[in-house]
Amino acid sequence: MTTENTEIDQELHEVTLENNANGEQIVVEDELSVEEQLTQDLAKEKDKYLRLFAEFENYKRRTSKERIELFKTANQEVLLAMLPVLDDFDRALVEINKSDDELLTKGVELIHEKLKSTLVSKGLEQVEVKAGDAFDADFAEAITQIPAPSDKLKGKIVDVLEKGYKLGDKIIRFPKVVIGQ
Repeated sequence: MTTENTEIDQELHEVTLENNANGEQIVVEDELSVEEQLTQDLAKEKDKYLRLFAEFENYKRRTSKERIELFKTANQEVLLAMLPVLDDFDRALVEINKSDDELLTKGVELIHEKLKSTLVSKGLEQVEVKAGDAFDADFAEAITQIPAPSDKLKGKIVDVLEKGYKLGDKIIRFPKVVIGQ
């Protein structure tokens, strides 16, 4: 900064010396033009500063948003790995309920509920889709289409083959459904 000021002072001094021979009025006009130039330079530097400041604020906002998203979905891989275990528990529970052993059924239900509550505490939610709902490709994956058992089920979900789950607002596994034609 000081070298720029020194150069400007030298230019101003040279202008003053050159113009002293020509007259006082010209010297004042030249000083004003230098002053105008400095004002323009200052405005340019202020503009650069404001743009840089705004860019930095946008960067901070964007990185904090990305960090929050990362924290929300940090468990995604682990939860995805646990979903097949949860599915197996659901299937096992259906089969065990067919038996007459109440203690076995109660024990497996307790373990199943504990697993579900642990996953829910980590942010996992089930995507609510059931037979008879209208099919929406944004929230479900159609595996196949079959002839609709009734006219009411045409274009709607006939059966849910696999449950879907979401983590926060993001669907991590879409429910797999059968649609009626």
